[in-house]
Amino acid sequence: MVKHDEKKLAQEIYEQIGGTNNVHSLINCMTRVRIDIKDPSKVNDDKVKQINGVLGTVEEDTYQIILGPGLAAKVANEMGDIANLTVGEEDTPSEDQALFSKDTDNLDQLAAENKAAHKNKHNPQTPLKKVLRSIASIFIPLIPAFVGAGIIGGIASVFSNLLRAEVISGENWQYFVLVAGIIQQGLFGYLNIYVGINAAKVFKATEGLGGIIGGVVYLTGMTPEMPLPNIFTGEPLTPNQGGIIGVILAVWILSLLEKQLRKIVPNSIDIIVTPTISLLVVGLATIFLIMPLAGFVSINLVGMITWILGVGGAFAGFVLGSLFLPMVMFGLHQVLTPIHVTMIEQTGSTQLLPILAMAGAGQVGAAFAILVRARKNKQLTTMIKGALPVGILGIGEPLIYAVTLPLGKPFITACIGGGIGGAVIGLFGGVGASAIGPSGVALIPLIVNNLWWAYVLGLLAAYAGGFVATYFFGVPKEAMEPSVVSL
Repeated sequence: MVKHDEKKLAQEIYEQIGGTNNVHSLINCMTRVRIDIKDPSKVNDDKVKQINGVLGTVEEDTYQIILGPGLAAKVANEMGDIANLTVGEEDTPSEDQALFSKDTDNLDQLAAENKAAHKNKHNPQTPLKKVLRSIASIFIPLIPAFVGAGIIGGIASVFSNLLRAEVISGENWQYFVLVAGIIQQGLFGYLNIYVGINAAKVFKATEGLGGIIGGVVYLTGMTPEMPLPNIFTGEPLTPNQGGIIGVILAVWILSLLEKQLRKIVPNSIDIIVTPTISLLVVGLATIFLIMPLAGFVSINLVGMITWILGVGGAFAGFVLGSLFLPMVMFGLHQVLTPIHVTMIEQTGSTQLLPILAMAGAGQVGAAFAILVRARKNKQLTTMIKGALPVGILGIGEPLIYAVTLPLGKPFITACIGGGIGGAVIGLFGGVGASAIGPSGVALIPLIVNNLWWAYVLGLLAAYAGGFVATYFFGVPKEAMEPSVVSL
């Protein structure tokens, strides 16, 4: 690749976009520089494309100059220095990331990417797609953390379950499980806070305030002696009711409130008044409205689950396996813990957990289907390859929030796959786990009465069900476009 003088390139770009005074902000997005232009009429797009080192441009909500990995960051920094602007970092991976993975002169892929961008410009996304895209933008930056912490935690879970099943023993193994669990909980124990910060970035709210709202959901400081009441039932609130979706909703409300306050609050007192009022109003709404609403749903859900368990069989397995992922999204799965504990106390195992574990297996099957059908979409397939090992170990957040949910249809077909696996487990009957633990293959050592083979058959059925349903019905056309990601 030709070596470029980054400073000269930055100066040439400024000459063709109206100068430094025509730039409001700069963002480095891995392979491109995103520029917020004040007056688009001053931009000479044809001249920009002719600059040596520029591989293409895209005009959307910002003016985007495609330069390639490494060069984009250097040029963005040079442009920032010239114009005395702070260069922001784009957390969502660039749409043309795969373009530069092997061949930087692959103009056919660049043309396909620009064609898709032009198509999207004249075919606006529906409100639902915009919501799903926002969710993806929140979680994509967390993918490396999910993968690293997930694999460490998944491996630790396997050994933890082997210790419980007395297949292995020893203090060294116990210390390994303890330390690995601490590392894993560095992410999952505070996930709402990370989500709150990223949601604030996406919704253009103050990031620190978004993190606080995410932390509010944990109800830190609440004690059994002084619980906060659920305004719908009068029962004490449970930490994390509302889950991640509740946090995203609360931070979105925070962003709206902040924007309105900044229109009316004088600049001299904005730093004091705006964050204080925003936190107070949205914090109260989160605790006394969003969380109680989730709690209200949870209470009624328990009754439905009890009825389904009473019916039993393949029907119960299919319903529970299908509905578990939506429950996780809204934090409603917390209500199942007392049911698991009661079943273990009364029968020695929980027959509910193996069924619910099929939901994650359905996600794995769906991911494999997308990997096959959307193999030309290099960015998407790279993301799936990173998340699949974690999903197989029973940690499904990367696949849910960065792949199937943003794409829409695959989330539904993955739930169907989970239902099929749950139906197989329910059909056999008696498949239980001796303790509450991770799902996926990590749960195998905890399956009681030597019925591990039935659990494995359920996993395989969920993999196959998720794969088939997604392959034929769940992969959106735009996800199969070369180098284009529908996130």
